[in-house]
Amino acid sequence: MGDENLELTEFQGAEGQPPDAGQEPSRPGTAKDLDAVYDIPVQVSAVLGRTSMQVSQLLKLGRGAVVELDRKVGEAVDIYVNNRLVARGEVVVVEDRLGVTMTEIIKADRA
Repeated sequence: MGDENLELTEFQGAEGQPPDAGQEPSRPGTAKDLDAVYDIPVQVSAVLGRTSMQVSQLLKLGRGAVVELDRKVGEAVDIYVNNRLVARGEVVVVEDRLGVTMTEIIKADRA
């Protein structure tokens, strides 16, 4: 990604006008306008699956125990950013670490 022009419609105020519409003529936002948010840390999580169990079952788990999850082998993992589902992907191995390749971006409904 370079300094390509990006439409920043998510940052528009009421009636589709930029928040500072009265101060200067309306123009599309650019990637440069996002410089202020590039250094904000976010938490990224990849969820392989979920399960629920009673505390007594949890306490009986030991080394080598297998916990069955609600996903099948090869099924997409959910990718969350700050606890919001943003994508789905596949688990990959990068050198000696696990990673996730995004295969689907989830569009959130803005209310």
